[in-house]
Amino acid sequence: MKHKHLIAGWLTTGAFLFFGDSLLSKSNLASVPISLLLFAWILVVILWCAFGVIVAADHLAEMLGEPYGTLILTFSIVAIEVMLISTVMLGGGAETVGRDTMFAVMMIVLNGVMGLSLIIGGLKHHTQEYSLEGASAYLSVIIPLVTIALILPSVTTSTDAPTLNTTQAVLFAAATLGLYVIFILIQTGRHRDLFVHGPIEEHDVPDPTPREIGKWVLLLVAGALPIVLLSKSLDKVLKAEIELLGAPVALSGVLIAMIVFTPEGISALKAAYRNQLQRTVNLSLGACLSTLGLTLPAVLTIGLITGEDVILGMDQTGIVLISLTLLLSVVTLSGPKTTVLEGAVHLLVFLVYIVLVFSP
Repeated sequence: MKHKHLIAGWLTTGAFLFFGDSLLSKSNLASVPISLLLFAWILVVILWCAFGVIVAADHLAEMLGEPYGTLILTFSIVAIEVMLISTVMLGGGAETVGRDTMFAVMMIVLNGVMGLSLIIGGLKHHTQEYSLEGASAYLSVIIPLVTIALILPSVTTSTDAPTLNTTQAVLFAAATLGLYVIFILIQTGRHRDLFVHGPIEEHDVPDPTPREIGKWVLLLVAGALPIVLLSKSLDKVLKAEIELLGAPVALSGVLIAMIVFTPEGISALKAAYRNQLQRTVNLSLGACLSTLGLTLPAVLTIGLITGEDVILGMDQTGIVLISLTLLLSVVTLSGPKTTVLEGAVHLLVFLVYIVLVFSP
């Protein structure tokens, strides 16, 4: 049966909608085995639906071609991420969830996914090529956005905490979104060729008729909605698990990032294995850029609407890891070819990040 993920997703959504109070009762959440079972149930369904979203986005990508293909994939995933974070924040979630998720996405895609992709591609193909101009364009926008989102709030003096005041929040949100829109216009318009490298594979795909496009858009939305609707239940179970196990609060952001970007990460790894490093670069750098360009304005807007403080600034350890990651990314993507060595270094930084999550 096709689209089983939709059946699982909507049945699970219905179960938590009608029986959520009993399923997520204090007694259930206070029991480690039961809460772990609930977490595994929701997690598996969300991941299954996320993979379904990727399949629908892949079909749209093949019909519309590059760079729209990777752009659709990235938009689909980041939209889910923004909705997950928004649900957590609007439900009285942690004030650092936006910061932790943006930081986690950056570490996962720029170090974890890129590192593993370069190792897989390097082992199979020795060296791999990509569009240097396209990668440089990504990094030229990522660097200021990361600085504005995660570093600048740590050094501003308008508030005592690593937050932004109302004026800064409004202006920075608008400027971030404006820069992101400019980049998208460049990527899909006059400089589209910078983000395509090498021969484009020919696929036997349906003609991009309005009916065919509408079908896959509907399937994409139908797969994404259960993820959003289940996010509140996932947040409750996750909070209970973190409290019961004494895990760090930052783990919440890491798990959200990993849940959301697992399907896209697998797509990036497959592309590297097929010697399509440009697609890997587009997916990885595009995910980081879209997360910053869309999540920061969303988080700041929710903070302004609710009147709650939104902590964005990283501590000294986080700033060091961000600086190291950006410097390493610039060095890795400064030449026309990549090897296994660059991948190993990125993966090392990712492992350091994971260790520091549990042992700050």
